[in-house]
Amino acid sequence: MTANRVLYLLGSAAPPVLNIGNVIERAHAAGWDVCLGLTPTAARWLDDQLPALEDLTGHPVRSQYKLPQEPDVWPPADVAVVAPATFNTINQWALGITEKFIVGFLAEGIGKGIPMVTMPCVNAAYVQHTQFETSIATLRAMGVHVLYGEGGFVPNEPGKGRPEAYPWHLVWDAAQSALT
Repeated sequence: MTANRVLYLLGSAAPPVLNIGNVIERAHAAGWDVCLGLTPTAARWLDDQLPALEDLTGHPVRSQYKLPQEPDVWPPADVAVVAPATFNTINQWALGITEKFIVGFLAEGIGKGIPMVTMPCVNAAYVQHTQFETSIATLRAMGVHVLYGEGGFVPNEPGKGRPEAYPWHLVWDAAQSALT
């Protein structure tokens, strides 16, 4: 299948990101041209895989802002997916704290009207912090499709996560729906 839709896959440092190569392969099989962006910590976790991930996507993996004089190396996004999205990424995005490349792209992307889907990956202890629910509500109010709670990601108890059970299929369904 020839890819004609561009998906920005943006990931944070949560355990499901460690299997991002398989996720990209599934996206390619569904006809997506994938550009991979990572938080700096996620990039550090995947450091030994970055060259292979660039070969797989055909695009540079980005985790830092480009310099002003540098050209943009990715085609324009049709849809942006933020998964897994950590407590930190969700809160920074909702609050407009853009020191990270992916959060800066997302904050600007809302204003540009780029369809966005996010699925957190947080444990039940983090979601007790009142800012998390406020951030989820803020993102939803800005038009972000947030897959959290019933029909999305349900937090696990600390230390009881199962990265292999992260429901990526929900992300793909939502990304496809965002195009229509």
